[in-house]
Amino acid sequence: MADYLQLHFLTAYGPSNLNRDDTGRPKSVVFGGVPRLRVSSQSLKRAWRTSSVFRDRLEGHLAERTQRLGQVIFDRLLQRGIAEKDALEKARSVAAVFGKLKKRKKQEDRDPTFIEQLAFISPEERQRAIRFADEAADGGSDAPRPENILLRSDGAADIAMFGRMLASEPDYNREAAVQVAHAITTHRAISEDDYYVAVDDLKTREGDAGAGFVGVQEFGAGLFYGYVCVDRRLLKNNLGGDEAAAAVAKVSVAALVEAAATVAPRGKQASFASRARASYLLGEIGKAQPRSLAAAFLRPVSGHDQAIDSIEALRSFRDRLDAAYGACADRRYEVDCESGEGTLAGLIEFATGS
Repeated sequence: MADYLQLHFLTAYGPSNLNRDDTGRPKSVVFGGVPRLRVSSQSLKRAWRTSSVFRDRLEGHLAERTQRLGQVIFDRLLQRGIAEKDALEKARSVAAVFGKLKKRKKQEDRDPTFIEQLAFISPEERQRAIRFADEAADGGSDAPRPENILLRSDGAADIAMFGRMLASEPDYNREAAVQVAHAITTHRAISEDDYYVAVDDLKTREGDAGAGFVGVQEFGAGLFYGYVCVDRRLLKNNLGGDEAAAAVAKVSVAALVEAAATVAPRGKQASFASRARASYLLGEIGKAQPRSLAAAFLRPVSGHDQAIDSIEALRSFRDRLDAAYGACADRRYEVDCESGEGTLAGLIEFATGS
């Protein structure tokens, strides 16, 4: 039977541009008939996966998302004294295991070992690929077979959490054990324009007192609702299913909870210093079908204290769902910075418990 951890969080960001669209403006969405600011799930996952929280807690269990493993193999073979033509052929055969090779428009193209897609490659798969290179340098000649390099489960925590798709080798795809929603403001919010100038320090008033540069950058601000759902059983299975996998899964959940509470996407941080901690978190564990609480904000919060009003709206909607459908979680834990209830350490202990 499934075993779910759900995490709901409210995080307030002052003027910021955490996640831009193709025009440079903060991403947005219309929800409940009004415009909201939005941070995409891809942006959140990238920020969490590359954060110091993940690096510190999951050292040795993080994958690489890249098109360039073939280049690593190529360089290693050259270092081992393999002729460039042979090294390129073997490196391309390794790269092809992870995806379709880029087409070479010209013979002198500098990326003949790159693949078309970004592939998630676990530490153990990387070691297997490098081992093939070493064997090739020692006289091996056979091209690698997918089963000699790819794994259906291993210790890569981020692949286990966020999944991967290998279009050319679907048997080695991994279903994501963690689902992450796009974060949206609990209230009406729009992006604004910041008109600014830059001054040339070497200009003199006598010569030209005007600005050296005039520009505009976009920003927005608001209180964002975020939601994460973790299939704890699938996470353990993705990591191998044994006792060692259970230990890595526990640390993975701890890293995920801490990152969701403390790590912001890095977009325009130098301009806005928009780092924040979640002001409210709700953790839920149970076997019932998961559900987001985003509908708590279909009617946008519009009071004078958006933090308290948003927390009340979330709790009220949660309770109404419980009344209508039965308990949607077996147990819960809250961190409420407005009332001083709960701690991040307590939430992590709750989320990683049996």
